[in-house]
Amino acid sequence: MITLLSELHLFRGLNMKPNFSELARKHNCDYRTVKKYYEGYEGKPKKRNKPSRLDIYYNEIKDKLSITGINKKAVYEYLIDKYDEIGTYSNFSKYVNKNKLNKKTILKDVSVRYETPPGKQAQVDWKEDVKIYSKHGEVFVINIFSYKLGSSRYCKFEYSEFKTRDDVFRCLINLFKFTGGVPKEILFDNMRSIVDLDGSKRKINNKVLQFSKDFGFKVRLCKPYTPKTKGKVESVNKFITWLLAYNKEFEDLDELIKIINNINLKVNTYINQTTNVSPTFLFQKEKEYLLPLPDKSIIESYLNTSKKYKVHKDSLITFKGKKYSVPSKFIDKYVIVKHIENELQIYYNSSLITKHLITNKIINYSEDHYKEILSMSIKDSESLENIINENLSLFDKLLKE
Repeated sequence: MITLLSELHLFRGLNMKPNFSELARKHNCDYRTVKKYYEGYEGKPKKRNKPSRLDIYYNEIKDKLSITGINKKAVYEYLIDKYDEIGTYSNFSKYVNKNKLNKKTILKDVSVRYETPPGKQAQVDWKEDVKIYSKHGEVFVINIFSYKLGSSRYCKFEYSEFKTRDDVFRCLINLFKFTGGVPKEILFDNMRSIVDLDGSKRKINNKVLQFSKDFGFKVRLCKPYTPKTKGKVESVNKFITWLLAYNKEFEDLDELIKIINNINLKVNTYINQTTNVSPTFLFQKEKEYLLPLPDKSIIESYLNTSKKYKVHKDSLITFKGKKYSVPSKFIDKYVIVKHIENELQIYYNSSLITKHLITNKIINYSEDHYKEILSMSIKDSESLENIINENLSLFDKLLKE
Protein backbone atom coordinates (compact mmCIF):
# COMPACT_ATOMS: atom_id res chain seq x y z
CA MET A 1 0.00 0.00 0.00
CA ILE A 2 2.92 2.32 0.59
CA THR A 3 3.67 2.46 -3.15
CA LEU A 4 0.02 3.09 -4.02
CA LEU A 5 -0.22 5.88 -1.47
CA SER A 6 2.96 7.42 -2.82
CA GLU A 7 1.58 7.42 -6.36
CA LEU A 8 -1.72 8.91 -5.24
CA HIS A 9 0.17 11.60 -3.34
CA LEU A 10 2.06 12.43 -6.55
CA PHE A 11 -1.18 12.70 -8.57
CA ARG A 12 -2.68 15.03 -5.97
CA GLY A 13 0.48 17.17 -6.03
CA LEU A 14 0.20 17.54 -9.83
CA ASN A 15 -3.54 18.20 -9.50
CA MET A 16 -4.21 15.24 -11.82
CA LYS A 17 -6.96 12.61 -11.53
CA PRO A 18 -5.52 9.09 -11.90
CA ASN A 19 -7.03 6.12 -13.70
CA PHE A 20 -8.39 4.20 -10.71
CA SER A 21 -8.89 0.92 -12.61
CA GLU A 22 -5.35 0.95 -13.98
CA LEU A 23 -3.85 1.63 -10.55
CA ALA A 24 -6.04 -1.11 -9.09
CA ARG A 25 -4.71 -3.67 -11.56
CA LYS A 26 -1.15 -2.50 -10.94
CA HIS A 27 -1.42 -2.86 -7.18
CA ASN A 28 -3.75 -5.86 -7.18
CA CYS A 29 -6.65 -4.25 -5.31
CA ASP A 30 -10.19 -3.03 -5.94
CA TYR A 31 -10.54 0.25 -7.89
CA ARG A 32 -12.90 1.49 -5.17
CA THR A 33 -10.08 1.13 -2.66
CA VAL A 34 -7.83 3.29 -4.87
CA LYS A 35 -10.57 5.91 -5.27
CA LYS A 36 -11.21 5.94 -1.51
CA TYR A 37 -7.55 6.58 -0.70
CA TYR A 38 -7.25 9.24 -3.42
CA GLU A 39 -10.22 11.10 -1.87
CA GLY A 40 -8.48 11.26 1.49
CA TYR A 41 -9.20 8.03 3.35
CA GLU A 42 -6.39 7.40 5.89
CA GLY A 43 -7.24 3.92 7.09
CA LYS A 44 -9.08 2.75 10.20
CA PRO A 45 -8.55 5.02 13.20
CA LYS A 46 -6.31 3.69 15.92
CA LYS A 47 -8.11 2.25 18.89
CA ARG A 48 -8.37 4.73 21.71
CA ASN A 49 -7.70 3.62 25.24
CA LYS A 50 -11.13 4.07 26.74
CA PRO A 51 -11.22 4.55 30.50
CA SER A 52 -12.30 1.48 32.46
CA ARG A 53 -14.80 1.47 35.31
CA LEU A 54 -12.05 -0.30 37.27
CA ASP A 55 -9.56 2.57 36.94
CA ILE A 56 -10.77 4.17 40.18
CA TYR A 57 -9.96 0.92 41.99
CA TYR A 58 -6.51 0.52 40.37
CA ASN A 59 -4.46 1.24 43.50
CA GLU A 60 -6.66 -0.95 45.69
CA ILE A 61 -6.46 -3.85 43.22
CA LYS A 62 -2.69 -3.44 43.03
CA ASP A 63 -2.34 -3.40 46.84
CA LYS A 64 -4.51 -6.48 47.32
CA LEU A 65 -2.71 -8.46 44.63
CA SER A 66 0.60 -7.73 46.37
CA ILE A 67 -0.49 -9.82 49.38
CA THR A 68 1.47 -13.07 49.57
CA GLY A 69 -0.66 -16.09 48.71
CA ILE A 70 -3.56 -14.17 47.17
CA ASN A 71 -4.95 -14.55 43.64
CA LYS A 72 -7.15 -12.63 41.20
CA LYS A 73 -10.30 -14.49 42.16
CA ALA A 74 -9.78 -13.63 45.83
CA VAL A 75 -9.43 -9.91 45.06
CA TYR A 76 -12.46 -9.97 42.76
CA GLU A 77 -14.66 -11.63 45.40
CA TYR A 78 -13.55 -9.04 47.95
CA LEU A 79 -14.30 -6.13 45.58
CA ILE A 80 -17.80 -7.30 44.57
CA ASP A 81 -18.67 -7.53 48.27
CA LYS A 82 -17.46 -3.96 48.80
CA TYR A 83 -18.58 -2.17 45.61
CA ASP A 84 -21.53 -2.33 43.19
CA GLU A 85 -19.81 -1.43 39.90
CA ILE A 86 -17.08 -4.06 39.54
CA GLY A 87 -18.64 -6.02 36.66
CA THR A 88 -17.91 -9.59 35.62
CA TYR A 89 -14.89 -11.64 36.66
CA SER A 90 -13.95 -12.05 32.99
CA ASN A 91 -13.60 -8.28 32.51
CA PHE A 92 -11.83 -7.91 35.85
CA SER A 93 -9.32 -10.60 34.83
CA LYS A 94 -8.69 -8.86 31.48
CA TYR A 95 -8.15 -5.55 33.27
CA VAL A 96 -5.62 -7.10 35.68
CA ASN A 97 -3.75 -8.79 32.83
CA LYS A 98 -3.79 -5.68 30.62
CA ASN A 99 -2.33 -3.56 33.41
CA LYS A 100 0.17 -6.28 34.35
CA LEU A 101 -1.03 -6.37 37.94
CA ASN A 102 -1.14 -10.13 38.37
CA LYS A 103 1.74 -12.15 39.76
CA LYS A 104 3.07 -15.24 38.01
CA THR A 105 1.42 -18.46 39.12
CA ILE A 106 3.07 -21.87 39.25
CA LEU A 107 1.09 -24.62 37.60
CA LYS A 108 0.70 -27.68 39.79
CA ASP A 109 0.34 -31.29 38.78
CA VAL A 110 -3.19 -32.32 37.94
CA SER A 111 -4.51 -34.98 40.30
CA VAL A 112 -7.09 -37.67 39.69
CA ARG A 113 -10.35 -37.21 41.60
CA TYR A 114 -11.99 -40.27 43.07
CA GLU A 115 -15.77 -40.02 43.00
CA THR A 116 -17.84 -41.38 45.87
CA PRO A 117 -21.58 -42.12 46.09
CA PRO A 118 -23.87 -39.84 48.16
CA GLY A 119 -23.33 -40.13 51.91
CA LYS A 120 -20.24 -42.29 51.51
CA GLN A 121 -17.38 -39.95 52.41
CA ALA A 122 -16.38 -36.56 53.79
CA GLN A 123 -12.89 -35.10 53.64
CA VAL A 124 -11.48 -32.83 56.34
CA ASP A 125 -8.41 -30.68 56.85
CA TRP A 126 -7.09 -27.67 58.75
CA LYS A 127 -6.13 -24.34 57.26
CA GLU A 128 -3.72 -23.61 60.08
CA ASP A 129 -2.40 -20.48 61.78
CA VAL A 130 -3.87 -17.94 59.38
CA LYS A 131 -2.57 -14.53 60.47
CA ILE A 132 -4.80 -11.58 59.65
CA TYR A 133 -5.08 -8.02 61.00
CA SER A 134 -8.15 -5.97 61.87
CA LYS A 135 -8.68 -2.32 60.86
CA HIS A 136 -7.19 -1.37 64.22
CA GLY A 137 -3.99 -3.38 63.81
CA GLU A 138 -5.01 -6.19 66.15
CA VAL A 139 -3.55 -9.49 64.97
CA PHE A 140 -5.69 -12.62 64.84
CA VAL A 141 -4.14 -16.05 64.40
CA ILE A 142 -6.96 -18.41 63.51
CA ASN A 143 -7.57 -21.94 62.27
CA ILE A 144 -10.24 -23.01 59.79
CA PHE A 145 -11.54 -26.58 59.83
CA SER A 146 -12.67 -27.60 56.32
CA TYR A 147 -15.31 -30.31 55.92
CA LYS A 148 -16.49 -31.39 52.47
CA LEU A 149 -18.96 -34.09 51.44
CA GLY A 150 -17.43 -36.09 48.62
CA SER A 151 -20.38 -36.54 46.28
CA SER A 152 -22.06 -33.12 46.34
CA ARG A 153 -18.91 -31.09 47.18
CA TYR A 154 -20.99 -29.33 49.81
CA CYS A 155 -18.62 -27.85 52.37
CA LYS A 156 -18.53 -26.02 55.67
CA PHE A 157 -15.75 -23.91 57.18
CA GLU A 158 -15.62 -23.98 60.98
CA TYR A 159 -13.62 -21.28 62.79
CA SER A 160 -11.49 -22.55 65.67
CA GLU A 161 -9.01 -20.75 67.88
CA PHE A 162 -7.19 -24.02 68.55
CA LYS A 163 -6.67 -27.35 66.77
CA THR A 164 -6.48 -29.95 69.51
CA ARG A 165 -8.23 -33.32 69.38
CA ASP A 166 -11.12 -31.86 71.36
CA ASP A 167 -11.38 -29.07 68.80
CA VAL A 168 -11.58 -31.65 66.01
CA PHE A 169 -14.39 -33.42 67.87
CA ARG A 170 -16.23 -30.14 68.48
CA CYS A 171 -15.89 -29.06 64.84
CA LEU A 172 -17.11 -32.43 63.56
CA ILE A 173 -20.10 -32.42 65.91
CA ASN A 174 -21.06 -28.90 64.76
CA LEU A 175 -20.71 -29.99 61.13
CA PHE A 176 -22.72 -33.18 61.61
CA LYS A 177 -25.49 -31.06 63.13
CA PHE A 178 -25.25 -28.49 60.35
CA THR A 179 -25.49 -31.07 57.55
CA GLY A 180 -28.07 -33.17 59.36
CA GLY A 181 -26.14 -36.41 59.58
CA VAL A 182 -22.88 -38.39 59.51
CA PRO A 183 -21.08 -39.82 56.43
CA LYS A 184 -20.09 -43.47 56.39
CA GLU A 185 -16.38 -42.60 56.39
CA ILE A 186 -14.18 -39.54 56.90
CA LEU A 187 -10.83 -39.07 55.19
CA PHE A 188 -8.29 -37.35 57.44
CA ASP A 189 -4.85 -36.00 56.77
CA ASN A 190 -2.22 -37.27 59.18
CA MET A 191 -3.10 -34.73 61.89
CA ARG A 192 -1.20 -35.15 65.15
CA SER A 193 -4.53 -35.01 66.96
CA ILE A 194 -5.78 -38.01 64.95
CA VAL A 195 -2.70 -40.18 64.46
CA ASP A 196 -0.20 -41.56 66.96
CA LEU A 197 3.24 -42.40 65.60
CA ASP A 198 5.07 -45.51 66.74
CA GLY A 199 8.40 -45.17 64.99
CA SER A 200 7.53 -45.13 61.30
CA LYS A 201 4.12 -46.73 61.88
CA ARG A 202 0.89 -44.74 62.00
CA LYS A 203 -1.85 -45.63 64.43
CA ILE A 204 -5.25 -44.01 64.79
CA ASN A 205 -5.57 -42.54 68.28
CA ASN A 206 -7.79 -44.61 70.62
CA LYS A 207 -9.98 -41.62 71.54
CA VAL A 208 -10.53 -40.92 67.85
CA LEU A 209 -11.50 -44.54 67.24
CA GLN A 210 -13.99 -44.36 70.10
CA PHE A 211 -15.42 -41.10 68.73
CA SER A 212 -15.85 -42.66 65.28
CA LYS A 213 -17.51 -45.70 66.82
CA ASP A 214 -19.92 -43.54 68.83
CA PHE A 215 -20.90 -41.53 65.76
CA GLY A 216 -20.94 -44.47 63.35
CA PHE A 217 -18.29 -43.57 60.76
CA LYS A 218 -15.05 -45.20 59.69
CA VAL A 219 -11.73 -43.32 59.91
CA ARG A 220 -9.61 -43.32 56.76
CA LEU A 221 -6.13 -41.81 56.54
CA CYS A 222 -4.38 -40.23 53.56
CA LYS A 223 -1.08 -41.66 52.49
CA PRO A 224 1.70 -39.50 53.99
CA TYR A 225 2.95 -36.66 51.74
CA THR A 226 0.26 -37.33 49.12
CA PRO A 227 -2.34 -34.54 49.44
CA LYS A 228 -3.71 -35.52 46.01
CA THR A 229 -5.61 -38.35 47.73
CA LYS A 230 -7.59 -35.63 49.51
CA GLY A 231 -7.94 -33.30 46.53
CA LYS A 232 -11.56 -32.27 47.12
CA VAL A 233 -10.91 -30.63 50.47
CA GLU A 234 -7.50 -29.33 49.35
CA SER A 235 -9.33 -27.42 46.63
CA VAL A 236 -11.68 -26.00 49.28
CA ASN A 237 -8.65 -24.63 51.10
CA LYS A 238 -7.86 -22.55 48.02
CA PHE A 239 -11.08 -20.66 48.57
CA ILE A 240 -9.93 -19.71 52.05
CA THR A 241 -7.18 -17.68 50.37
CA TRP A 242 -10.04 -15.30 49.55
CA LEU A 243 -9.90 -14.38 53.22
CA LEU A 244 -6.51 -12.72 52.68
CA ALA A 245 -8.17 -9.92 50.70
CA TYR A 246 -9.93 -8.81 53.90
CA ASN A 247 -6.66 -8.16 55.73
CA LYS A 248 -7.07 -4.87 57.70
CA GLU A 249 -10.67 -4.59 56.46
CA PHE A 250 -12.70 -5.93 59.44
CA GLU A 251 -13.56 -4.57 62.87
CA ASP A 252 -13.32 -7.57 65.18
CA LEU A 253 -13.54 -11.35 65.47
CA ASP A 254 -17.32 -11.36 65.03
CA GLU A 255 -17.04 -9.58 61.69
CA LEU A 256 -14.18 -11.86 60.62
CA ILE A 257 -16.34 -14.93 61.28
CA LYS A 258 -19.16 -13.34 59.23
CA ILE A 259 -16.70 -12.90 56.34
CA ILE A 260 -15.68 -16.57 56.60
CA ASN A 261 -19.34 -17.60 56.52
CA ASN A 262 -19.97 -15.38 53.49
CA ILE A 263 -17.08 -17.02 51.62
CA ASN A 264 -18.51 -20.40 52.62
CA LEU A 265 -21.89 -19.45 51.14
CA LYS A 266 -20.27 -18.47 47.84
CA VAL A 267 -18.33 -21.73 47.61
CA ASN A 268 -21.53 -23.73 47.98
CA THR A 269 -23.64 -21.67 45.55
CA TYR A 270 -21.11 -21.27 42.70
CA ILE A 271 -21.19 -23.85 39.91
CA ASN A 272 -18.68 -26.65 40.50
CA GLN A 273 -16.39 -27.26 37.52
CA THR A 274 -16.56 -31.04 37.87
CA THR A 275 -20.30 -31.56 38.47
CA ASN A 276 -21.50 -28.47 36.50
CA VAL A 277 -24.07 -27.71 39.23
CA SER A 278 -23.81 -26.00 42.60
CA PRO A 279 -22.91 -28.04 45.72
CA THR A 280 -26.06 -26.70 47.41
CA PHE A 281 -28.22 -28.29 44.71
CA LEU A 282 -26.56 -31.72 44.98
CA PHE A 283 -26.53 -31.59 48.78
CA GLN A 284 -30.33 -31.77 48.84
CA LYS A 285 -29.96 -35.33 47.57
CA GLU A 286 -26.81 -36.34 49.45
CA LYS A 287 -28.16 -35.42 52.88
CA GLU A 288 -30.79 -38.15 52.48
CA TYR A 289 -27.98 -40.74 52.60
CA LEU A 290 -26.26 -39.47 55.76
CA LEU A 291 -26.40 -41.56 58.93
CA PRO A 292 -28.38 -40.20 61.91
CA LEU A 293 -26.57 -38.57 64.83
CA PRO A 294 -26.20 -40.57 68.07
CA ASP A 295 -28.03 -39.93 71.32
CA LYS A 296 -27.74 -36.41 72.77
CA SER A 297 -25.89 -37.69 75.84
CA ILE A 298 -23.12 -39.10 73.63
CA ILE A 299 -22.83 -35.81 71.74
CA GLU A 300 -22.63 -33.75 74.95
CA SER A 301 -19.91 -35.97 76.38
CA TYR A 302 -17.51 -34.84 73.63
CA LEU A 303 -18.07 -31.10 73.85
CA ASN A 304 -15.07 -29.57 75.61
CA THR A 305 -15.26 -26.92 78.29
CA SER A 306 -12.63 -24.39 77.18
CA LYS A 307 -13.47 -20.86 78.31
CA LYS A 308 -12.13 -17.32 77.92
CA TYR A 309 -10.72 -15.49 80.97
CA LYS A 310 -9.31 -11.99 81.49
CA VAL A 311 -5.81 -11.65 83.01
CA HIS A 312 -5.91 -9.30 86.01
CA LYS A 313 -3.35 -6.65 87.03
CA ASP A 314 -1.62 -9.17 89.29
CA SER A 315 -1.02 -11.42 86.24
CA LEU A 316 -3.54 -14.00 87.51
CA ILE A 317 -6.69 -15.57 86.15
CA THR A 318 -9.42 -17.01 88.35
CA PHE A 319 -10.54 -20.57 87.59
CA LYS A 320 -13.15 -22.24 89.83
CA GLY A 321 -12.26 -19.98 92.76
CA LYS A 322 -8.50 -20.53 92.44
CA LYS A 323 -5.97 -18.13 90.91
CA TYR A 324 -3.33 -19.18 88.36
CA SER A 325 -0.52 -17.07 86.92
CA VAL A 326 0.40 -16.24 83.33
CA PRO A 327 3.31 -14.18 81.90
CA SER A 328 2.89 -10.49 82.76
CA LYS A 329 2.75 -9.40 79.09
CA PHE A 330 -0.79 -10.83 78.94
CA ILE A 331 -2.17 -8.53 81.66
CA ASP A 332 -5.56 -7.08 80.58
CA LYS A 333 -5.77 -9.57 77.71
CA TYR A 334 -8.17 -12.49 77.34
CA VAL A 335 -6.81 -16.04 77.37
CA ILE A 336 -8.41 -19.43 76.74
CA VAL A 337 -8.26 -21.96 79.55
CA LYS A 338 -8.63 -25.68 78.93
CA HIS A 339 -9.11 -28.11 81.80
CA ILE A 340 -7.63 -31.43 80.72
CA GLU A 341 -7.60 -34.13 83.40
CA ASN A 342 -5.55 -32.67 86.31
CA GLU A 343 -3.96 -29.86 84.29
CA LEU A 344 -4.86 -26.33 83.22
CA GLN A 345 -3.60 -25.34 79.78
CA ILE A 346 -3.69 -21.60 79.07
CA TYR A 347 -3.60 -20.30 75.49
CA TYR A 348 -3.40 -16.93 73.76
CA ASN A 349 -4.16 -16.67 70.03
CA SER A 350 -3.81 -20.46 69.61
CA SER A 351 -0.40 -20.56 71.35
CA LEU A 352 0.09 -22.38 74.63
CA ILE A 353 1.57 -19.79 77.04
CA THR A 354 1.67 -21.77 80.30
CA LYS A 355 0.42 -24.84 82.15
CA HIS A 356 -0.53 -25.47 85.80
CA LEU A 357 -1.39 -28.56 87.78
CA ILE A 358 -4.80 -28.26 89.41
CA THR A 359 -4.28 -27.71 93.16
CA ASN A 360 -6.23 -26.75 96.27
CA LYS A 361 -4.13 -23.60 96.78
CA ILE A 362 -6.02 -20.32 96.41
CA ILE A 363 -3.10 -18.65 94.54
CA ASN A 364 -0.88 -20.57 92.13
CA TYR A 365 2.04 -18.44 90.96
CA SER A 366 4.86 -19.91 88.93
CA GLU A 367 8.19 -18.50 90.10
CA ASP A 368 8.97 -16.94 86.71
CA HIS A 369 5.60 -15.19 86.50
CA TYR A 370 5.86 -13.91 90.08
CA LYS A 371 9.36 -12.59 89.39
CA GLU A 372 8.11 -10.73 86.32
CA ILE A 373 5.30 -8.99 88.19
CA LEU A 374 7.50 -7.99 91.16
CA SER A 375 10.35 -6.76 88.96
CA MET A 376 8.04 -4.00 87.72
CA SER A 377 8.33 -2.29 91.14
CA ILE A 378 11.52 -3.76 92.67
CA LYS A 379 14.76 -3.11 90.81
CA ASP A 380 17.31 -4.55 93.25
CA SER A 381 17.90 -8.13 92.06
CA GLU A 382 19.10 -9.48 95.43
CA SER A 383 16.11 -8.03 97.28
CA LEU A 384 13.83 -9.31 94.54
CA GLU A 385 15.03 -12.92 94.94
CA ASN A 386 14.62 -12.81 98.71
CA ILE A 387 11.09 -11.41 98.49
CA ILE A 388 10.07 -13.99 95.88
CA ASN A 389 11.30 -16.91 97.97
CA GLU A 390 9.68 -15.60 101.15
CA ASN A 391 6.32 -14.77 99.56
CA LEU A 392 6.01 -18.01 97.62
CA SER A 393 6.74 -19.91 100.79
CA LEU A 394 4.05 -17.94 102.61
CA PHE A 395 1.58 -18.65 99.79
CA ASP A 396 2.16 -22.36 100.24
CA LYS A 397 1.60 -22.18 104.00
CA LEU A 398 -1.23 -19.66 104.33
CA LEU A 399 -3.28 -19.77 101.14
CA LYS A 400 -4.68 -23.27 101.40
CA GLU A 401 -8.30 -24.10 102.02
